[in-house]
Amino acid sequence: MGSLSPVHWVIVALAFVVLFGAKKLPDTARALGQSLRIFKSETAKMNEENPAGPAQGPAGSSPSAEQITAAPEPSLEEQARLLEERAAALRAQAGTPRDLHN
Repeated sequence: MGSLSPVHWVIVALAFVVLFGAKKLPDTARALGQSLRIFKSETAKMNEENPAGPAQGPAGSSPSAEQITAAPEPSLEEQARLLEERAAALRAQAGTPRDLHN
């Protein structure tokens, strides 16, 4: 059920001929072959340039463990002060409840 029989392949080939025309099929196949050849040569060049495996980047470009440090978390007092400042700014921006009804 999952595989295609020879009859199915003939139908698929006829559909390609009807859709693309007999003249365009050889040109398309030739272009596809050239594209595959270029792709294979470029991947071979990449493998020759970097046989060690995945790209690691140039030496010194990746930060070391000492360079990667998280920002220190503010103390609870500092967090409370920042929240109070935000609340005051929001209250000033919103105005008084009387302003909202008018």
